[in-house]
Amino acid sequence: MAVDNSVDPAGWLAEQIGACEPDVLRSMVKTMAEALMSAEADAVCGADYGTRSEDRVNRRNGYRVRDWDTRAGTVELAIPKLRSGSYFPEWLLERRRRAEQALVSVVATSYLLGVSTRRVDKLVEQMGIKGISKSQVSEMSKVLDAQVAAFRNRPLEGGPYAFVWVDALTQKVREGGRIVNVHVLVATGVNADGHREILGIEVTSAEDGAGWLAFLRGLVARGLSGVQLVISDAHRGLVEAIGSTLPGAGWQRCRTHYLRNLLTRVPKSAQPWVATLVRTIFDQPAAEEVAAQHARVVASLEAKHPDAAEHLDQARPDLLAFTGFPRQLWRQIWSNNPQERLNKEIRRRTDVVGIFPHRAAIVRLVGAVLMEQTDEWTEARRYMGLEFLAKARLRVVEGTTPDPKIDNRELTA
Repeated sequence: MAVDNSVDPAGWLAEQIGACEPDVLRSMVKTMAEALMSAEADAVCGADYGTRSEDRVNRRNGYRVRDWDTRAGTVELAIPKLRSGSYFPEWLLERRRRAEQALVSVVATSYLLGVSTRRVDKLVEQMGIKGISKSQVSEMSKVLDAQVAAFRNRPLEGGPYAFVWVDALTQKVREGGRIVNVHVLVATGVNADGHREILGIEVTSAEDGAGWLAFLRGLVARGLSGVQLVISDAHRGLVEAIGSTLPGAGWQRCRTHYLRNLLTRVPKSAQPWVATLVRTIFDQPAAEEVAAQHARVVASLEAKHPDAAEHLDQARPDLLAFTGFPRQLWRQIWSNNPQERLNKEIRRRTDVVGIFPHRAAIVRLVGAVLMEQTDEWTEARRYMGLEFLAKARLRVVEGTTPDPKIDNRELTA
């Protein structure tokens, strides 16, 4: 099998289109990859293919065929062989990102275990991958599991983590011959450098106080400290777990989730009006005005919807916990929306699998996705400014005497 060492991309593409090539993308990937390998093999030999040169140190000796699984499908590559030594393009055949490897591994494991055969066959076909052996899956899983375990158990050395978001996702898994729901607990924090960071992931049978308590204790044991505020939905047992494991930390009830809960207490016809009224609470420019507007909204609801008014009044301390921090951080900390966006990315991957063969497969796939996300956040701009983070850590503890050198108005500016 011969490979053309010089490729004219424009001419080649025009030729493929003119010939009505059924899979231009796959053919393009194959041609470009083989051209790059050929150029690298020539560099190893010290001279171009078929060229006489005094600098030549090795010679080409044909090709060997290797299947390459890509998002364009399985490509049959012609890898150059050398007369002495060997050549292998590790930069090319190790290109899969961790989450993609995990997805392939989980789908293939499901296939090998006989889970939803028709569905898995269709998924594998859609991914354009064929011929995955049990040994390949085993080796891939071994590497991924070691990486994810190291990520989950790493010391949390980037603290203090002033703000922490927690949430839970439900996934389906086969256990004991039946399909059951398990809960994936995920925690995200802002480190001392102002970047977001995945703090932990755990799979539990129930989303209750015991599960949250064990999860948070594990984070503290790994080094979670300096937490000022935990943001979440009203998960069962979470507030008690926060008090037990993170003394001094407050709890911010997600405003988005709370509003959905509140609207179930009023007639459907009144929901748009109530939603607009409640949102005015968060449009105020200062903490004092937020509290005053909350009182006015409660008073407005009492006449027509007393049940909703009482519910909103009781939720005041949890709903307005964000006002104890700098104004510039309110949008990031008054809801769990940042975590919800992360959940969408997780579900985008897990929905491909549907039903997981075991819990280890959930940890493998979700853990790989979260590892990639942490890498991206590390390279991105700061999520919170260092100046505002410093102000957040200077909150005056209720019942103590403020330092006269600190202008308290700056804390909510």
